[in-house]
Amino acid sequence: MRNVESISAIGRVLSVPKQLVTDLIVENVPSKEVLNSALTKKVSNYINQHVAIESHSTALISDNSHTHIPVSKQANLRSVVNIRQINDVRYINKYLCKVNECLPDAGLFIGCVESTSNKKIKLFKGKHNLWTQLVWLYCFFVHRVWPKVPKLRKLYFYLTKGRYRWLTVAEVLGRLVSCGFEIIEFKEIEGKIYFVVIKTHEPDHNMYPSYSPVFGMRRVGKNGKLIKVYKFRTMHPYSEYLQDYVIRLNGYNEVGKPANDFRLTRWGRVFRKYWLDELPQLINVLIGNMAIVGMRPLSQTRFNELPKDVQEKRIKFKPGCIPPYVALNMPNSEGNVVAERIYMAAKEKAPFLTDVKYFCKAIFNILTGKICSS
Repeated sequence: MRNVESISAIGRVLSVPKQLVTDLIVENVPSKEVLNSALTKKVSNYINQHVAIESHSTALISDNSHTHIPVSKQANLRSVVNIRQINDVRYINKYLCKVNECLPDAGLFIGCVESTSNKKIKLFKGKHNLWTQLVWLYCFFVHRVWPKVPKLRKLYFYLTKGRYRWLTVAEVLGRLVSCGFEIIEFKEIEGKIYFVVIKTHEPDHNMYPSYSPVFGMRRVGKNGKLIKVYKFRTMHPYSEYLQDYVIRLNGYNEVGKPANDFRLTRWGRVFRKYWLDELPQLINVLIGNMAIVGMRPLSQTRFNELPKDVQEKRIKFKPGCIPPYVALNMPNSEGNVVAERIYMAAKEKAPFLTDVKYFCKAIFNILTGKICSS
């Protein structure tokens, strides 16, 4: 058992009652001094670029349980640094929400993750043979696919206690944004990705993020109403929360989509090339909030960037599975707007014939490879 001074010191750092600190020490929770001395020089220097580790306003922890995060805000607590990788956290969103709760507005949170890419590099160690490929397939299905299957999820977490999960950088950053943080930066150090985020708002508490193979995206529909548009997931989970961040970093590419988008999966590129990701939109057609041919369903962010006259005309029609730029072969950002103006003008005069004409042209362009969805 540590002495009273140690208990008091940890209590001041974590801002929790003395009795709770004593309980944590019984559970072998290391002191701030011990944690600090365990950091490598590179990691320590990186953290100190953003917060002062030694300061009483910084809580330095190494924990994977949201129940050990300080519950009450305190005037001098400005930042939380967790040096334990987030892969070992059982309830990631609950954990991040608890960190959000204990921090003041503009408070900083620094953590790390051993990403799927880093784990793959460690696994192969420069060797690519049948054995390593089989091990990779096993790890992929057990630690990435299994936790995302609703009926098997509980069994996975019962067996693993939430540890060793394989997470991508995009998923972790997306979860952080969904839990009320804004990304300042992230950097790879010694085989792990360290992230620095700032509290900007309350957690979203979204119970239906892009996690399953088929998911619904919030898009602007007819009359400006937000609808849920279904697609096969071609991006890493929680990627929808990173759209603004990616656009701020890289802008748009020649086809009007976010450039250098690290959210896209490898197999997702294949799905997009052959438009397979769009097939679940037929559900929207059956529901009645989308048409076969029509303007591409856009997020509120992208919709707000359109010219005012296009916005006003757009909401008069249902969005469609096959957008006008596919038929007119105008895949760039400016071409999309021009194609939509031409389409909407024609549709106002002859709705049915226009859709038939655009449908036939679009199918021809897709089958001949003149255009793809990404």
